[in-house]
Amino acid sequence: MRINPSILSADFANLERDLAAIAAADFAHVDVMDQHFVPNLTIGLPVVRRLAEVSPVPLDVHLMIEDADRWAPEYAAAGAASVTFHAEAATAPVRLARELRSAGVRAGIALRPATPVEPLLDLLDEFDMVLVMTVEPGFGGQQLLEGTLPKLRRLRAAITAARAATWVQVDGGVGRETIGRIAAAGADTFVAGNAVYTAPDIAAEIAALRTLADPPVPA
Repeated sequence: MRINPSILSADFANLERDLAAIAAADFAHVDVMDQHFVPNLTIGLPVVRRLAEVSPVPLDVHLMIEDADRWAPEYAAAGAASVTFHAEAATAPVRLARELRSAGVRAGIALRPATPVEPLLDLLDEFDMVLVMTVEPGFGGQQLLEGTLPKLRRLRAAITAARAATWVQVDGGVGRETIGRIAAAGADTFVAGNAVYTAPDIAAEIAALRTLADPPVPA
């Protein structure tokens, strides 16, 4: 079970400090928004390039931008370890995923809450990760949309049936109260922003989320 704190909830004036605070995490989740695909504007290539130089953990870049085919490879070149683009923003998602993989990074594809997962189920081997948005993308601090959990279950069942190695990531409303049932629905990679960065002890919160997602088997 992977915990990828979202720096969307960090202090943008102290990003290096707030990246250091999540050194116990698996990845740092970096939301790139262009105010066109989603109604918010965050950071772009120059900032991601610099973050990759100072981050203690690999960067998991989530592109919420138009023209993903054009820009996703640039984020691979900027130092991201994983680049996720939206199915709704890519004209040739399989070709783009192959291009990202050939650049040496993990290729992820993201789905808005209302976007069906079924078109991907026969193509799972083309993607290293499928990100199921469990809130409408654009802003942090939203509540989990419970109606997205059946989509997770269908995706997990297809991955199991295909014996694929594809990770299932969830972004939106992840916290202590929700992570257990999100994991039970099939997720194995969790983006948590407010839950991590508002905690008094960030490292302890990451550990707690990981335990709640994958509780120990009783002796």
